[in-house]
Amino acid sequence: MRNRSELRDIIIKVLYQIYILSNTNVAFDIDTLIKEQLEIENDFVEKAVHGIVANQENISKLANTYLKDWTIDRLSKVDKAILSLGIYELMYTDTPSIVCINETIELAKKYSDLSVVGMINATMDAIYHNEDLHGKE
Repeated sequence: MRNRSELRDIIIKVLYQIYILSNTNVAFDIDTLIKEQLEIENDFVEKAVHGIVANQENISKLANTYLKDWTIDRLSKVDKAILSLGIYELMYTDTPSIVCINETIELAKKYSDLSVVGMINATMDAIYHNEDLHGKE
């Protein structure tokens, strides 16, 4: 059984694949991409990946509102996946905000360089302080 942090790693990998394949003419099935990363089905991963894909336009708009002198589509696909997951969890799930932010920063530390970690941290912090999180906490 994997913990949530490990499952977030899988979500990042699946989103990365989706972003790569979306820029090609190769047909793909999201559930197949998820199954390739998991030994057994996992509701958290499936809901997150499908939720991010379904809400990507709103997630990207929110990211672009708070990214300083940058846009989410200019980030590497891995960084876009990390930020998209963080924003999705912050805005669309009942995961406590502090957990969303900390997990996003840990993923960025693992997969990104220091300047991007700071950018993702600042963006998540700005969203946390400026958006209605529907009574989270």
